[in-house]
Amino acid sequence: MTATHGHPLVLAGQYGSPYSLKMRAVLRYRHIPFRWVLRDSKWDDLPKPPVPLIPVVVYPNEDGSHGEATVDSSPQIMRLEGEFEGRSVVPTDPALAFIDSLIEDFGDEWVTKAMYHYRWTYNDDIEKAGKLLPISRDLQMGSDQHQEMHDYITTRQISRRELVGSTELNTPIIESSYERVLDILQEQFATHDFLLGDRPGRGDFGIYGQLTQLVKWDPTPMALATKRAIKTINWTDRVDDLSWLPVEGDNGWVLLEALPPATHKLLEEIGRTYAPFMVANAHALMSGADEAVCEINGQTYRQGPFAYQGKCLKWLRDDYGALSDTDRSRVDAVLDGTGCEILFV
Repeated sequence: MTATHGHPLVLAGQYGSPYSLKMRAVLRYRHIPFRWVLRDSKWDDLPKPPVPLIPVVVYPNEDGSHGEATVDSSPQIMRLEGEFEGRSVVPTDPALAFIDSLIEDFGDEWVTKAMYHYRWTYNDDIEKAGKLLPISRDLQMGSDQHQEMHDYITTRQISRRELVGSTELNTPIIESSYERVLDILQEQFATHDFLLGDRPGRGDFGIYGQLTQLVKWDPTPMALATKRAIKTINWTDRVDDLSWLPVEGDNGWVLLEALPPATHKLLEEIGRTYAPFMVANAHALMSGADEAVCEINGQTYRQGPFAYQGKCLKWLRDDYGALSDTDRSRVDAVLDGTGCEILFV
């Protein structure tokens, strides 16, 4: 553990942040020593990160003081892979690892739309978030300041719904996708503990992060999960802390050519929703258009172009291009007919 000089990492985040809990779960599973800090609380003495996002992972200097601050959960996970051995979340089979990264990206960049949508669309969800989010930073916050922060957060977040695609036009698309994901996961957990077999990968943690809010925190999507995907709620509880899970070497992954049927259905959901959006978003960014427009499940989806998701598509395409010819052919065989093929043409 030379990367930390024998000192723990620091992970700064919030309970209402899916990416914060995603990274906390990864660190717990991998047995990487760390200290959890509530971001912007009285205990937060961390250096400024490159951009004001959470979670922040801070590496210690040799004397134990705070060193480099990093953001963005996917790069954070891959950096940890290079610096800590054992209990990897990346399969050694490059083709299977690529499928895993595609699932993670779907969780991070598409399922998050459902998370944001439910939280800031429905009154019960808005009120819960507006009341709870401020006191995560300061439990002793007075009533006047609490009301002020409630009003500020709810007003700001509701005004940003359109930026992530949460509009009246897109509501049926976002909500039906969430319901299908619940059904797919319910089917998956009837035969396997994780998306790629008996151990978690990046995709599991990407989906898990969003579910910490959707099935455990926000009232409206939580009620849907209780009705149709009770195993998924239990799975989310489990993934929160997998430090107990026995893992030996590289054992536990399924073969790429033997993916569970429900995992194939998840890839089809990615091809049905995320893939057309990502392609339309890339076209809008390249052309300078004001909107990314595409057809999803027979309906028109519209959203302003999102620059970061343009980068995500580039990274996926770069990783796809870096595969050997044999592994790329194996990936193509798995993705054939799912709708994901349009991401890589």
